[in-house]
Amino acid sequence: MRSTTGWQAHGTELRQVPLSRRDLRRDDIAVRVDFCGVCHTDLHSLRGHDGEGVLVPGHEFTGVVTEVGPDVTVFRAGDAVAVGNIVDSCGTCSMCEAGQENFCREFPTLTYGGKDRHDGTTTLGGYSREYVVREKFAYPLPSGLDPAAAAPLMCAGITVWEPMRALNVGPGMRVAVAGLGGLGHLAVKIAAALGAEVSVVSRSAERAKDAFRLGASGVVVSTDPESAAAARDSFDVLVDTIPVAHDLAPYLALVAVDGTLTQVGYLGSVTVETMDLLAGRKKLSSGGSGGLPATAAMLEFCAAHGITADVEVLPSKRVGEALERLDRGDVRYRFVLDLSDLD
Repeated sequence: MRSTTGWQAHGTELRQVPLSRRDLRRDDIAVRVDFCGVCHTDLHSLRGHDGEGVLVPGHEFTGVVTEVGPDVTVFRAGDAVAVGNIVDSCGTCSMCEAGQENFCREFPTLTYGGKDRHDGTTTLGGYSREYVVREKFAYPLPSGLDPAAAAPLMCAGITVWEPMRALNVGPGMRVAVAGLGGLGHLAVKIAAALGAEVSVVSRSAERAKDAFRLGASGVVVSTDPESAAAARDSFDVLVDTIPVAHDLAPYLALVAVDGTLTQVGYLGSVTVETMDLLAGRKKLSSGGSGGLPATAAMLEFCAAHGITADVEVLPSKRVGEALERLDRGDVRYRFVLDLSDLD
């Protein structure tokens, strides 16, 4: 086993502790984790942790390869890499064969809190100084992307990229983004770079300046009846990134005839009135992460268009502060941990 250091859950708090990583298998690489994004999923995982088992969060990170297994062909020591929220899959089901490892029929192995497909151990995440991962599930980090600001692309970025590409977002389309947070601000940047006309749906007009800076050309204030009425039936695609339970009806009202609301922010149960879909032949969809081809394409696209997350980088010893501020929405727009203080 290999030894490293990371942040492990003790109740709902994280403490710096020694961690063990597996010895490299033939197709593994060892990655020195430099920067790891802080996702709402990390917060939910900590809140739901019952104390049983080991929990080390973190599933969007960048770093440098330090060692490779004998069958590794793509990476060498010193290469910059990025890793997302999936680190393995069965590789043989119809979804995996279609490049949709995120929908693996046997369920993909998650970067943390998952079950290793070989030895059954629990995967420990990127809030640590080293991670060992199959070469297949690591991606070359394009040289033009800042490694700290690129880390959130591996979860937030791919989460909005894949459904928008599936819906053929591009020139001539009107796209709305509900929720201007970690996912939403990247959805605005990516949709605008794809050539769509983008608007932000927000409860307050105070977000207008930021929305325009990110690439939006309009703002719909959802709490203003006149603003919402003027935008009714307007958008071909509405990307709903709101991370808490909410009524979908006001957002479906903004979707155009034959348009789609893709819900990617909240992972709980939702209730939808059929009439809100029927009146306009509207569709409700979702998405989760992305397969290997989509993730690679997303990174290439972001590099070509200079897209990264707007981040606040904190030393990892301030992870508790980051999670507390994330919980109350005090971040523009993604916290990223600098793991170098674990040396």
